[in-house]
Amino acid sequence: MQKITPCLWFDTQAEEAVGHYVSVFPDSRVLEVHRYGEAGPGEPGTVMLVVFELAGQRFQALNGGPQFTFNEAVSLAVDCADQQEVDTYWERLTDGGEPGPCGWLKDRYGLSWQIVPRRLGELMSDPDPGRVARATQAMLTMSKIDIRALDEAADG
Repeated sequence: MQKITPCLWFDTQAEEAVGHYVSVFPDSRVLEVHRYGEAGPGEPGTVMLVVFELAGQRFQALNGGPQFTFNEAVSLAVDCADQQEVDTYWERLTDGGEPGPCGWLKDRYGLSWQIVPRRLGELMSDPDPGRVARATQAMLTMSKIDIRALDEAADG
């Protein structure tokens, strides 16, 4: 059992969102679905909480009502081994959502994600500050991260 489990607050779409997320990431599954009872505060029988795993990481999704919405102050970062993974996650998570700058996006539920290729981290820690600066400048012009373009920029 992991010590800390992020809880995502939805209005009424927790079960739908979880279904989408587990379809996007391998090694993902719904673990538990809890429903509101007669004591409320939600409509009896409707989904209150979904416990699920994404790529082996445990999360909770709560149908808590419209009081709170997602914003960019919290995002989920996805480690991508290569451009194919970047492209796949970008396509699946922007479907119904919106792309943002520098590898960030909002999905159809308003949750922010960072789709980050490992190569970006390698370039950002390059011992040559010129390569880092050129890669950084290239990244700042991108929406979805393009690994080849980052490498070309770093190389000058």
